[in-house]
Order: sequence, then structure tokens, then C-alpha cells
Amino acid sequence: MPQAPKPRATIRDVARQAGVSIGTASRALNRTGRVSDDTIALVAKAARQLGYAPDGVARSMRTRSTGVVGILVSDLSNPLYAAIITAAETAFQTAGYSLVVASTHNRQAKERSLIDVFRGRRVDGLILGACESESAEMLSQLAGDTPIVALDRDFGPDCAGVHVDHYHGALKATQYLLNLGHRRIALFTPGANLRPGRERIAGFRDAYTQMGLTPGSDLVRMEKSAMEFAFSEALALLSAPTSPTAFICLGTRIMAGVLQAIRHSGRGIPDDVSMVGVGDSDISLLVSPNITTLTWNLSAVGTAAAELLLKQLDGTPRPAPERVLITTELMLRDSGAPLNTPARAPAARKGRAPSTRA
Repeated sequence: MPQAPKPRATIRDVARQAGVSIGTASRALNRTGRVSDDTIALVAKAARQLGYAPDGVARSMRTRSTGVVGILVSDLSNPLYAAIITAAETAFQTAGYSLVVASTHNRQAKERSLIDVFRGRRVDGLILGACESESAEMLSQLAGDTPIVALDRDFGPDCAGVHVDHYHGALKATQYLLNLGHRRIALFTPGANLRPGRERIAGFRDAYTQMGLTPGSDLVRMEKSAMEFAFSEALALLSAPTSPTAFICLGTRIMAGVLQAIRHSGRGIPDDVSMVGVGDSDISLLVSPNITTLTWNLSAVGTAAAELLLKQLDGTPRPAPERVLITTELMLRDSGAPLNTPARAPAARKGRAPSTRA
């Protein structure tokens, strides 16, 4: 017959083994109250010998805290999120919290259901990178009274958040290409319904305005970060009589799709088409030539988001929600070149292989 499971050790067992009261054992294990280092070591040794593990459910009922926080992002396959989540997890672990990560896969219905799951599990707080829309009303409906930190989203002045300076990033990228002589610059970015898209489009247009120019309205393409969308849209633009001479691709999958379209059209980078991408991902560094990219400190984003949430969780009153702005940098590589003559059709260039290799 199978043996009955060994009874789980309790705090009472630990106290008895260590020769102290239950209250002293509890204070020693939780590092609260006035307990000597010798007593802490004695109780810890007893807990290890007995295989004692605190009852998280019971503790959460006493403290009204689960010790768990959540982070919700739009697409976990996006490599830019990996560094953000890793940095946030490190900060939370240092503070004694566990981090649960979920992805909406860019679906609003899943976003709402996942937030309901987080609230049902009574997470202490949530870092929220909404995938479809953002507003103060939406935040109040979704989050209730759960402490929230916005991850590069704008839910109004009452929500703390970490924001990337996408406006100046797009401004710098566009100015760079304009200064190289390009005028037909295509901007590919996720839609204007979210803060990053709105800021990028504004920076792109302002760069033209500052030079007394007007961007082509047909050259701004907005969609979720989908490689298939970027490929088809870029190929359509490259097939037009007045095709773009440069692309700004502000999404890792978008960048991959545009690169594929450029290669499919028989053009080369940077001889025929210049490009600015986003993030120091494998795509930007391994493609030949290396892609000039807009970058920002991803670890700083994750750490700042965690710290803002931890400040809310410590219960200290603050005059107003804090917001952190992360600056961007344009990393110049080999994918941009001065525009000397309009790009020629592939058939007119005999004996030349495309220089773009994905």
C-alpha cells in the first residue's frame, strides 16, 4: 500500500524544534520585530531541518498581499520585451515579489480576460502595456483598485508610467534621412491608437516641417507589428512609379517584413534604399549591411516600471503619480547613404546582385 504523505511542518513545529515561542519563530522567519541574529539563525535551521515552507494563502489572508505582481505585454515574441521583463523581474525579486508575465497576442478580448485573471488571482499590482487602446476610462474599467503602472502607454495624468521618448527618436531618424537627401521616406509603425505610434508620426511629420517640406501622405503605414503586413505594404510602395528611397521601420517584425520586400524587389541597401530600424535585435545586427537603429535602454524601462509599482505598494502617500521618460539614441551603422539619383528599376542594373541579405 502507498505510504500516507508526511504531514506538512507548521510554524508550531518550527517553534518547538527551535525552543522558542510561535511568535518569536514567526518574527524570526519574517525578519520583523526585535529578534536577535542568533535566534534568527536557530529558527532558520529548524525550518530547514523540518522542510518548513510558509503557507502563502494564509499569509495573504493576514496581510492582504499575495506577494505577486503581473506584467501584461502585447507580444512576448517581440525581442525588445525580453530585456524589459528580465530587469523588472530582478527588481521585484529583490523586493520579495514574484512576477507573472502574460501576453495578449495583440488581441483586445484576450487583454481583458487576462486582466480579469490577474485580478482574480489578486495580484498586488500590474504593469500594463495595452495592445489596442488607452484611456483613463479604460483603465478604471479594467484595473479597478489594483495599482497600475503604464508601460509606454498613456492612461491619463492619474496613472504612473514609464514612457519612451518616441517623438524625438522619430524626429532624429527622419532628420538623418532628410539630411542625406531623401524626400520619399516611408514610415512603418504600429497604429496611432497607442502612444508610441502617435509620438512617432508626430516626430516624423515635424522633421519635414522644420525643413519646409511635406511628407507624402501615402508613405505613413500603420498596423500592428506584423511581418506579413509590412512585407505586402512595402512591396506595394516599391512597385509604385515614385517609390520610397528610404524606410523607417519602427517594429522588429515590421523591419523583417520590409527587408524581405526590399530583397524581393531586387533592390539593395543602402545603394538603392536606405533604412532605419528599431532596437539592437539580431535582425539589425546580423543583416548585411548592419541596420541603423533607434535604440533605448530596455533594462532601464523594466527597472523603472518595477520601481514605480513598488513605490505604490509600499503605501507611502505621494502628491502625484510619477512618470519616467526614457531617451532614445540613433545608432548609425551602414544602412543609410546619400541620395544621388532616383532608385533604378532592378532590370536596369545588370550584373549586380542585391546587397541585402536577411
